[in-house]
Amino acid sequence: MTRDATTLSHSGRRAVLLMFFANGALLANWLSRIPQIQARLNLSEGQLGLTLMGFALGVLTALSLAGGLIARFGSRRVTAKAGTLLCCLLPTLALLPHSVALECGLFLFGAGMSTMDVAMNAQGVEVERALGRPVMSSFHAAFSIGGFAGAGLGAMMASGQVGPALHFSIAGVGFLILILFAATRLLPFSAAPGSPAGGPVFRLPGRSLWPLGMVAFCSSVGEGAMADWSAVYLKKVVATADSTAAIGFAVFSITMTVGRLLGDHLAGRWGGPRLVQGGGVLAFLGLLLATLFPQVVPVMLGFAAVGAGLSIVVPLTFSAAGNFPDLAPGLGIAGVATIGYVGFLAGPPVIGLLAEAVTLRGSMVLVMLLVGSLVFTAPALRHR
Repeated sequence: MTRDATTLSHSGRRAVLLMFFANGALLANWLSRIPQIQARLNLSEGQLGLTLMGFALGVLTALSLAGGLIARFGSRRVTAKAGTLLCCLLPTLALLPHSVALECGLFLFGAGMSTMDVAMNAQGVEVERALGRPVMSSFHAAFSIGGFAGAGLGAMMASGQVGPALHFSIAGVGFLILILFAATRLLPFSAAPGSPAGGPVFRLPGRSLWPLGMVAFCSSVGEGAMADWSAVYLKKVVATADSTAAIGFAVFSITMTVGRLLGDHLAGRWGGPRLVQGGGVLAFLGLLLATLFPQVVPVMLGFAAVGAGLSIVVPLTFSAAGNFPDLAPGLGIAGVATIGYVGFLAGPPVIGLLAEAVTLRGSMVLVMLLVGSLVFTAPALRHR
């Protein structure tokens, strides 16, 4: 690799890191002010839940389009356009007058979020190819760090009595500048062999991607369970105070971020399939500990193990999907992401329904079995 190519590759890596950071921060800024939006529109919990469905529907709908758009226009252009759309949409979410309008706005916001997600992951594959070593895990760590930063900004704005409209406007402008700056440094699009840029934009995951999709699905069910049920588990099963219950997801998030920061080094040393298998075992043992010993310390240690174990699964799976034989990176990532997002979005409600039948503690056995199955599904990454 020439000096100019090396410089371009490292510049591209920094640009992709900024895109992942901005994506995580934009999402967290919205999430941090949902209570104030709910109060402004006078929505009940049920009404809020139906309204938030707009985001999930937007995410899933756009995933069927993102791969085709990237194959046609390139990941660089789609990343920049989707990021710009998110920055412009964010302030409007605080101004929409009723729940139906907000649901429509969230549909567009979710569509922009998942489109940018797939496109920046495709850029990450381009950077990995240029550098000749795994770096995808560090990009996902940047997303997690952006989430912490966005949540912190939201908490600071809320404590300072800054309204969501002004808060979102400030965040939108700030991240728009960051995204436009990073966009000029993204790598140019290069199509995978045998993957023409033409063809239909709307595409569903091909059958060849299903094994990789199952890896993402099982990991995403675990992530969704921790996001939606960790605090509830601590409060209702372990009988902790609200303040202690809130720490459960924080512990999971911290170990997930640390795992992603270390993931590229570990992937280079051990290889993706072995690392995913080890992560599945660690997550399984963490959930087993939390289930068998429902006390504060074992449960916290268990949640920490789940975060560390699952931290590298989705980054490695997306990297493998982006290098799928005879398939453009955007199409591979979009297909696998579609299956993975189904697990993240559908898993928590299924756990809730199962908890009503067999208790929340018992429902965690399903999550345990799914993350443990990574031991058997991880070989799907070997084609890379």
